[in-house]
Amino acid sequence: MNIRTQIEAILFSAEQPITIEELTDFFTKYYGVEYQHDDLIAFMEEAISFYDKSEIPFTVIQIGGGYLFKSKSDFHPLISSFLQRNSIKRLTVAALETLAVIAYKQPVTKTEIELIRGVNCDYTVQKLMEKELIELKGRSEEVGRPLLYGTTYFFLDYFGINNLDELPKLKEFIEIENQIGEKENIIR
Repeated sequence: MNIRTQIEAILFSAEQPITIEELTDFFTKYYGVEYQHDDLIAFMEEAISFYDKSEIPFTVIQIGGGYLFKSKSDFHPLISSFLQRNSIKRLTVAALETLAVIAYKQPVTKTEIELIRGVNCDYTVQKLMEKELIELKGRSEEVGRPLLYGTTYFFLDYFGINNLDELPKLKEFIEIENQIGEKENIIR
């Protein structure tokens, strides 16, 4: 077996993205020979190229800071229809607002979220944790040592981004006037 097919076997069985660092450490320990990041990245790029060019319905993608097998986007409507999930379960406006605060300010306490949003967020934080979009990241050093919240790898996967640096920058949001005189935020 060559190293690329071994990497593919690991990615195929993974439930979460696997990083190059994890693969490097694993293969170095497994074979007792030091593997270089660049070599494994080259194997990964070779695998991505192979799957992207083939008519196989899945590919290797870079997401959540690592790599994972996923179905190709051309097959998403077919798969959704088969699984009777015609659309992704939508998040409420409150959930999206809370998630945005957490994503941009993490790690953040519930009190900080509530100060920004101006409303209690107990229920929303609980639902976001149930959906595995956020998780506990520790405790603050503030009085009472409140819990700190941050986003998860599933958050990255849900929104189709590789890391938090791919979130739109706050300066990319601009306010414009719509036709009835109210302002709304848009992304350019």
